[in-house]
Amino acid sequence: AFPALTALAATWNPEMSAVYGKSLGEEARYREKDVMLGPGVNIYRTPLNGRNFEYMGEDPYLAGEMASAMVLGIQSQKIGATVKHFACNNKETNRKNSDSRVSERAIREIYLKAFEIIVKKADPWAIMSSYNLINGHRASENKDLLTGILRDEWGFNGLVTTDWWTKGEHYKETLAGNDIKMGTGYPERLMEALEKGLITRKDLEVCVERVLKVLMRAE
Repeated sequence: AFPALTALAATWNPEMSAVYGKSLGEEARYREKDVMLGPGVNIYRTPLNGRNFEYMGEDPYLAGEMASAMVLGIQSQKIGATVKHFACNNKETNRKNSDSRVSERAIREIYLKAFEIIVKKADPWAIMSSYNLINGHRASENKDLLTGILRDEWGFNGLVTTDWWTKGEHYKETLAGNDIKMGTGYPERLMEALEKGLITRKDLEVCVERVLKVLMRAE
């Protein structure tokens, strides 16, 4: 029954966004949940995008400021926020096969900027990687994106989860920086990759440590 994020962003009112987030956090606690899957901050590319209702518009600065306040509101209730969909998930049709072709300048100044603002201002517990490819490479398998930019450049300290039923290979997503594969993982494929030397126990332990740190933040 909460207003769509489109309407929330249109208020240009971070204080209201914080109250909105706090209310969501209170409801999540009432329902005995620990983490919420939102907010969404992808950039509108067309008014026909089927996900527009859960994103915050065309401007990355507005989206970043409004969503930062919302994340702080949610997490004031000891409920984790999961900012999504990272990154360039700017259409709904054929999301698992769509290839977002974009220059580095455009991706940094437009499509990543809201996420950067949120990470630096609000310290979200989690980020959700997206289904789509970016310049021919799956976002969920992209180490430059999930580790290089998100963690090494921006200092993100939470966990990364995939979107539901990605087409990415589980061990490649793990190596890229996805700590959880949703809605279920493929432990047998991880074990096969481990036995073949494609992934190490240390790689798995890094992900486990990040998951446990988030669990310890929940009360």
